[in-house]
Amino acid sequence: MKPFLHEGSLFQDHRGSLRYNNDFDASQIKRIYTIENQSTENIRAWQGHKIEQRWFSAINGSFLIKVIEPDHWENPSGTNASFEFVLEKKTLDFLHVPSGFLTGIKALEENSQLLVMADYALGEIKDEYKFPLEVFEF
Repeated sequence: MKPFLHEGSLFQDHRGSLRYNNDFDASQIKRIYTIENQSTENIRAWQGHKIEQRWFSAINGSFLIKVIEPDHWENPSGTNASFEFVLEKKTLDFLHVPSGFLTGIKALEENSQLLVMADYALGEIKDEYKFPLEVFEF
């Protein structure tokens, strides 16, 4: 399975706007949190999971998210192909990052907020892998 973008929609009329994603199935979600980078210069990379899945949605501003499938979880070569996604607040898009991938996250605008959802509760399993930013190209 590869990363997949569930595209949302926007409805606007004289009352205001409504962002929605009627096709997104949230039945696997057990945990929700938000990320706010202190500046657009910060990059949160590289973190991932062999077992857990994540879903991301920009609730304010916009983000560049790079997704990499490492060739080795203990000592990756750093030459892996990456997927690149831009999430913006204008529609309620959800980026699904399945198990087996690492992410790098960069806010593209000040005060951007990223909603993150996971399919395991905090502490339910030990499945967190982190690598220095320099291991992969961002």
